[in-house]
Amino acid sequence: MDLDLLRTTLEELEQPRFRFDQIWKWTADGVSGYHEMTNLPAALREQLSERVPFSTLHQVRSAKASDGTEKLLLTTHDGRPIETVLMRYKDGRRSICVSSQSGCPLTCTFCATGQMKFGRNLTAWEILDQALALRRLDALNHCVFMGMGEPMMNLPNVLEVCRRLPDLGITNRRTGISTVGWVPGIDQLTESDVPVRLAWSLHAPEDQLRSEIMPVNDRYALADVKAACDRFYERRRKMIFVEYVMLAGVNDSVAQARQLADLLEPWKYKINLIPYNPTDSIYDGSARGSMDAFRDALEDRGYNATIRLIRGRDIDAACGQLAAKAAAA
Repeated sequence: MDLDLLRTTLEELEQPRFRFDQIWKWTADGVSGYHEMTNLPAALREQLSERVPFSTLHQVRSAKASDGTEKLLLTTHDGRPIETVLMRYKDGRRSICVSSQSGCPLTCTFCATGQMKFGRNLTAWEILDQALALRRLDALNHCVFMGMGEPMMNLPNVLEVCRRLPDLGITNRRTGISTVGWVPGIDQLTESDVPVRLAWSLHAPEDQLRSEIMPVNDRYALADVKAACDRFYERRRKMIFVEYVMLAGVNDSVAQARQLADLLEPWKYKINLIPYNPTDSIYDGSARGSMDAFRDALEDRGYNATIRLIRGRDIDAACGQLAAKAAAA
């Protein structure tokens, strides 16, 4: 919900200050509306229902994958589409993938979101309401800002949400912000007071290829992004996650694995190899043998490298597939 509107409304209604904390605790615990907040006076519940919408977002539809992943298609008050995802794992993790923008202006060629029309940055409350909508489905313990949009282009609102996520059960240590390499945002995160993790969507070990795959590389080249990531590491002493989507015949050779190993340092960077998930693009995913060979080449150089589990592919909820198709149509 819009917590600024809630606070001012409670002040206008001359409610005691503790009412805000009561309402927020109920909301963060996953209730579905004011009617469930039994320690609030009935008259106040009615007034809030009229004056403060319980969510800034409208749910259009939901989908559930065969692996238990759930995806929600939501719209903002001005009709901007958003998708957000809950991933369930056998080890008990309940991880959410939230969006920071409607669409994305950075047009990475392998990503369905990048092919959407860019809408706008989301407000802090529109981002938080994604997490709250998923909290109403299940208890949560992990979050990645890896949905639609570039979080570093909307960092103040993203950080405002990170400060609230522990109340939903998601600690800062279990929260990660992903970036294609937006250097000003990385530096702002480094200087912030929010101790979350950093993930770098890299996807190519040299500039020419990376610019072909990700046009943002023409603005912030590999050396510039790596320098910003290194500054983050020196300040925070937290290993940085590198995301590397595996594209057949494009970036998946053993020679390119060795280039990647030469670019980074194994004590600073953990590498996640991401199977390519089908979108309306020119690429095919790498064969499992190619991914294994790529990983082995990295491990031979001392890296902790893993091949990520695919979640939600059958409902277009996997990495790179979020495109809000129903709302955009």
